[in-house]
Amino acid sequence: MLTTIATASYTMSAAAYFFLAVLLLTRWRGRLHGIILPVACLFSALWAATLAYQANQPPSLSLLTDIVEILRNAGWTAFLIVLLGPYRQVESSSIISRIRPAIAVIVVLYLACLAVALYAHGDFNLSSHQTIDFNNSIAGSVAMAIVGMILVEQLYRNTPIKQRWGIKFACLGIGGIFVYDFYLYSDALLLKHVNPEIWTARGIVNALVVPLIAVSAARNPQWSLGITVSRRILFYSVALFGAAAYLLAMAAAGYYLRFFGGSWGTVMQVTFLFGAVVLLLLVMFSGTLRSWLRVFISKHFFSYNYDYREEWLHFTRTLSRGEHALGERVIQALAQLVESPGGGLWISRESGDCEPVAHWNMPMAGGLEPINSSFCKFLEQKEWVIELQEYATNPEKYLAITLPQWLQAIPKARLVVPLIQHRKLLGFVVLAEPRSSVKLNWEVSDLLKVAGNQAASYLAQHEAANALLVARQFESFNRMSTFVVHDLKNLVSQLSLLLSNAEKHKKNPEFQKDMLETVYLSVQKMKRLLEKLSSGDSSEKAAPLFIAGLLQEAAKSKSTTEPKPILEILDSSVAVYANSSRLERVIGHLIQNAIEATPRDGEVRVRLRREKGFAIVEIKDTGHGMSEEFIREKLFKPFETTKSAGMGIGVFESKEYVSELGGELEVVSSESGGTIFRVILPLHQNDRAAEVIR
Repeated sequence: MLTTIATASYTMSAAAYFFLAVLLLTRWRGRLHGIILPVACLFSALWAATLAYQANQPPSLSLLTDIVEILRNAGWTAFLIVLLGPYRQVESSSIISRIRPAIAVIVVLYLACLAVALYAHGDFNLSSHQTIDFNNSIAGSVAMAIVGMILVEQLYRNTPIKQRWGIKFACLGIGGIFVYDFYLYSDALLLKHVNPEIWTARGIVNALVVPLIAVSAARNPQWSLGITVSRRILFYSVALFGAAAYLLAMAAAGYYLRFFGGSWGTVMQVTFLFGAVVLLLLVMFSGTLRSWLRVFISKHFFSYNYDYREEWLHFTRTLSRGEHALGERVIQALAQLVESPGGGLWISRESGDCEPVAHWNMPMAGGLEPINSSFCKFLEQKEWVIELQEYATNPEKYLAITLPQWLQAIPKARLVVPLIQHRKLLGFVVLAEPRSSVKLNWEVSDLLKVAGNQAASYLAQHEAANALLVARQFESFNRMSTFVVHDLKNLVSQLSLLLSNAEKHKKNPEFQKDMLETVYLSVQKMKRLLEKLSSGDSSEKAAPLFIAGLLQEAAKSKSTTEPKPILEILDSSVAVYANSSRLERVIGHLIQNAIEATPRDGEVRVRLRREKGFAIVEIKDTGHGMSEEFIREKLFKPFETTKSAGMGIGVFESKEYVSELGGELEVVSSESGGTIFRVILPLHQNDRAAEVIR
């Protein structure tokens, strides 16, 4: 009964594959991927027809069935490899000559399976039905199924999401073939015989996947998909496969030592395996080996040496992370493009020389290179990457420029990468000998040049930021110096008024007392100003402050002047949150301005009051006043003043600090009608809460 079903099952599969092959051949347009799919279908049809013809024999026990099964699996494997990318544009007549290491292992696997089949059948009689050793034949079938499943998974994973609709049915169908084979032969390997029921159903299963492959063929008549293998996946896959092969070989060697080592067999086996594992770990963590493998894969598995998206992302991340100084990051970013272990960075300076500023895994070179030397001029004009070994053998290519002596003295120096910014040489990077052999072809040279330009922009931005920081520091120092000079000018004016009144009141004890106190306070203020200027610290901490006491000190310091300010404190409990020194300078400056603008027989009045959550300090004089135009356009601007000896920054500083405290500085004035300045400051939080309670 099973024999009849098996015949029908495999006949159905043969007819389905043959029909699909004919349809595909009629649509073939001369492309490699256009011929491999029909060939794979023809091999599948031949395989199914052979099994249908021998359905009355025990499952898979003839050399002929083994050979056609290997051909079928090889056809589908070749088709998957072509879709994965490396041979999409290779003509069918040259595929053998263009074969690459990417499928070398698979070819070896299939040749090994063929050799095992020939060895298992011994007499090479195609009609022979001898019993096959499962350890030699079934394991090969399992291996072919695993390879097929891996290729299907890679095809689907590396296909762009928008294009997966065209290949998903083919992946499902071809993957189903290999999955079913894996199930069949794994079961046979476990139970030591092929299950007849599973073997019989195999033909129907293969026939069912034909429509799935046909749908994908209809969606992709050219099978021209933009699919590539991930370099990272391929790198780790090759490394893992190599490690697995190594461990298997070492395990076999360890078994041999144990079997033939006599009484020392177990000791020798354990010692050998431990040493083998340690050696494997050393090799896997070797930067040189990883670099060699990465370059080998790029050379032999891909049309281009670089995955530019991954390289640029890695390059940008290296430049952006802040683990090291920018100079070292620039060297690392360029070095990783060619697997170089180190390098040095030279930057042009205003002195006219390119000087070394950073190094990474390379001794710091002490050479200075003039920016107008032939070496630097060549880098700037040609923007070429100089390969020092090539220069040694063919200096004419580089216009016979003279290499600097310090460059030739650097051990293992290999490449010089120019850093060009706006067609000017910003500097250059010297890279050490790469860990693995890298040929400086057009692709590597162009990548290094573009990366060098990008690195130059980072360095130029960094230099500009440093220059801006220095300029801001000088600006801050100059600004602070201006305010300090202004405060000193006020103190000088105050002392000058004191001296002008000394002749008249020098015999007055009260005047003498006020004069000494004023001189003492002026000296203390000048000392504080000089200390702040020398330290460069312009920060002054704020604290709760009773403003009445501050006004009393300010008025007292002006008591020797004429007119003498009149102080009116309507509420002595008013407190604000400010720095006493800065607020005293603001009030003192406004009082000083009022005194200077008022004749001796005039009046300057200072009043403090509380109003709706604010402390208001009002400074009123009967002086010459200011015009509305001056108040609107010049009063609060720095370096604008009506006084012949003034600097024009006092009112500007006062307004800036009052605004910083969250207050306002108001002014009401008219020419010949006097001036009123109002300093309006928010009350301290506790004082404001007490006002609300009242």
